[in-house]
Amino acid sequence: MNTTSFLKPLETASTVEILGELIGQTAAAKLFSTFGTLTDIGRVGETELIRLAGLTPKRARHIKSAMVLAQRLTTDTPPAKPICDTPESVANILREDCRGYQVETFHLLMLNTRRRLIRLEKITQGTLDTLLIHAREIFKPAILWNASAIVIAHNHPSGDPTPSEADIKVTRDLIRAGQLLKIEILDHIIVGQRSTERSKDYSSMRELGYFYS
Repeated sequence: MNTTSFLKPLETASTVEILGELIGQTAAAKLFSTFGTLTDIGRVGETELIRLAGLTPKRARHIKSAMVLAQRLTTDTPPAKPICDTPESVANILREDCRGYQVETFHLLMLNTRRRLIRLEKITQGTLDTLLIHAREIFKPAILWNASAIVIAHNHPSGDPTPSEADIKVTRDLIRAGQLLKIEILDHIIVGQRSTERSKDYSSMRELGYFYS
């Protein structure tokens, strides 16, 4: 019988119960009866946990590990994610990865309401000049990560970032799907290479007029 579904959510559990998930409920209860509060438990070392509360060295180690992680969480400052509000800013994120691809590779950039990147995912790879993509592959992770908007992107191994007829069709299909799901597709960026004829190594399908107003 699977009892996982009957477990109390950690958000509603008591501090003793949460600690019991790490070291066992009996040991957690004894720990609190000995030291009184979580703060007091955090102040003592592993040796004291073993000597005064009767914990095994392994359980004492688990407790101290959890305490140290909690301390670091309070001071953790993750680096700011980049803002993707222009075609160039998107191309800057993808350029180095796309440089090494020998086949077309489709990327999804998920953004919050301020157009800051939440997550970048590589969705699928194709051939030298063909890439098959389905709407569910795009919008499933966007929904999972609660994205307010997305940018889709892929590379052209030939170096020419000009959209193909297939690129245009796929983009318009995905725009319609996004409208139904209330997830805006801001742009479709195609990454290629600079040349004597091209000053930019990417193209924006929105700038080229392939997006509906």
